Amino acid sequence: MSAFLGGAKVALAELEEGAEPLESEDQREILVRLEIDEVGYAFRAHRKELAFTETEITFINELLTAFEGLFAGFSAEGYAAHFRTALLTSLTDIAVARYIRGDRKGVFWPTQSLIQLLKNLSYQRYEGSAATTGFLVYRTQLDDFLESLKKTRYDWLDLGDDRRRISGDFFRNPLSYRFIDGYRALFVCDIRMNVKGTIRTSAPGPSDNIEQLSHRETVSLLSRAGAGAFAVYVNKASEVEIVLDSDKLLVWRKGYWGIYDPDIMREFLAGKLEKRSIDYLVWSVYALSKARHGTVVLVAEDQTDLDDLRKGSVGGRDPLSRALIRHVRGTKIGTLKRSGELSRILSSDGMTVINRKGELLDTGVIIDTSRVSDLVTGGGRTTAATAASHFGPVVKVSEDGPVELYRDGRSVYRFG
Repeated sequence: MSAFLGGAKVALAELEEGAEPLESEDQREILVRLEIDEVGYAFRAHRKELAFTETEITFINELLTAFEGLFAGFSAEGYAAHFRTALLTSLTDIAVARYIRGDRKGVFWPTQSLIQLLKNLSYQRYEGSAATTGFLVYRTQLDDFLESLKKTRYDWLDLGDDRRRISGDFFRNPLSYRFIDGYRALFVCDIRMNVKGTIRTSAPGPSDNIEQLSHRETVSLLSRAGAGAFAVYVNKASEVEIVLDSDKLLVWRKGYWGIYDPDIMREFLAGKLEKRSIDYLVWSVYALSKARHGTVVLVAEDQTDLDDLRKGSVGGRDPLSRALIRHVRGTKIGTLKRSGELSRILSSDGMTVINRKGELLDTGVIIDTSRVSDLVTGGGRTTAATAASHFGPVVKVSEDGPVELYRDGRSVYRFG
């Protein structure tokens, strides 16, 4: 739960009998009362630097409801080990299924079955390549959704008599996930996991790699599929991604669930970077994390003198490198994103520096790390991010995927 909440401190403590109701007006704290076997407990999560978002709070409430249910079911004497195993392997899965089903009662098991099916598929390989696929779960009338598709580049294939409910043997034939790969084609099903058909496009995908990796087109499709619609993917990194119509993602990575909530980074960068540029950066960072490309980005304060932090440049004195950097310097990151240059710039060696207006000040920067304490552990990017965060907020992506936010010489949030 600490990892899910970006490294927040979490605790569960028994309450004294007759304790006052729990209340907290601090947005950086989640406080929930539980009752297990007629004993009251207090769950508390606290994040010193960043307030919790509405999505995080709602999800944690679903998770704690699942916790109460599991505890009651496994509290019999002699079954403590069973209880711990069930919690460790199932608790967040249950919370995810409860969260994405919304307020629809009685549809927990079909939703959980889809998640489990795709988690199993994430281990599958076909001729050396990872299996990929995708499902779009609509929450409106199917006819209304199909009517709205006429304005998109997707074509509908109705399965007719071949419609079926999702079950454990759904992907028994590899053609099912080879044909419906989650990139050019998706299965379409209702909330009870009855597959109605597929949507497919023969048109070229988004020219912007960031748009594709961060599912921008999927969010547009979900806006046509009814409130509470969502899409679930197994991607090329063998992760399960759940794209919500609220433009947030739940990601199963390395055996754990995490939430990629843009509101967290928006709060982190509020007042430091213009709003439109924040959104460009948010989804560029997710795309790099998913593609396993590392980066360090500093949003420099207005008074920052780059000569104070620069120790050198990846390009050195090479005239070609200098000319290429001059070509993009001063350009807005939104413009660079649309041209396809931003992901290449960010994934190059060295640190990228932008200003409050979202303009690129420099890239390939080698930073002076003399400010960093010897106690800092990690690689070169961690050291660079720690040092740079004295000049403004820093976003770091590691080559193995995790995203971290740094401020004043320390990490304040981590995803993945």
